[in-house]
Amino acid sequence: MKRYFLFLISVFFVCNVYAEGVVLSETSVAEEEPLYTSSNSSSVSKSEQLMSEQIGSANPSLVSNDSSDPLFLVSENQFLSDTSLFYVDDKMRLGQYFGYGVNNRLMLHANMVYQIDFSGHEEYGFSSTEFGADYRLTDGAFSKSHIIADALFGLKLWGSSHVRTPEYADSSYYAGLRFGRQFFGMTLSGTVKSTWVFDDERGVSYIDFIPEAYFRFKYDWRAGVGFDLRKSTNRYLLENQEWLNFKLLRQYGNTQYVGHFDYEFESNEIQIGADVKILF
Repeated sequence: MKRYFLFLISVFFVCNVYAEGVVLSETSVAEEEPLYTSSNSSSVSKSEQLMSEQIGSANPSLVSNDSSDPLFLVSENQFLSDTSLFYVDDKMRLGQYFGYGVNNRLMLHANMVYQIDFSGHEEYGFSSTEFGADYRLTDGAFSKSHIIADALFGLKLWGSSHVRTPEYADSSYYAGLRFGRQFFGMTLSGTVKSTWVFDDERGVSYIDFIPEAYFRFKYDWRAGVGFDLRKSTNRYLLENQEWLNFKLLRQYGNTQYVGHFDYEFESNEIQIGADVKILF
């Protein structure tokens, strides 16, 4: 376990050094160019225009159409659809996620997954239907000194009795906090989320620590790497897990095509998949 924490710390140290260098480069550009044009004092600075061109976003301070950014929040009256397909441990999972922006601070979402079992254990059926909300606590700007923070809430209901995992339990609840900073070409974030599972036969709670680094490249390519360190209160029902998550995606306008590769260190379990995200 210690080696994974050391590796995690080294990765984020390198990412932070890279981010600090980006911020310094932005500052130098801002010093060389006038902040506003003489014709209109409210127009966007040249450095902000350059950032917008580099990251492919109409609003660089929010990265408004980059729906895979860990700190992304659906804007007011916008709608996000995310269709996913994953394969893990002789099981295929097809999921559908919907998110709606009530305003620029509050997003409501729902999610459901259907599992097909090829192992012969007949663990098939629909997962709990998740209903949740993300609320933006702070409006972090696209700068060095501002932190973005979101509160996360949700509940899951009506899980299939054929699949006995936390995602398929009859009922569960979660609450968490997500925070981070968006830079010129990358985003650093961390999430702490606690989940409580209840059904007629068992009960368990677990907490997830999820640090992530997300990179924006030229030609609308994106990549992300993160860790999901899960600690369980009942290891007979749910083992502690250490997931390494990697994703690579290509963005076309408001549509993203995403490929995933996830690895669990304790069980040597591999999960691969893809999803399509469309922002309306």
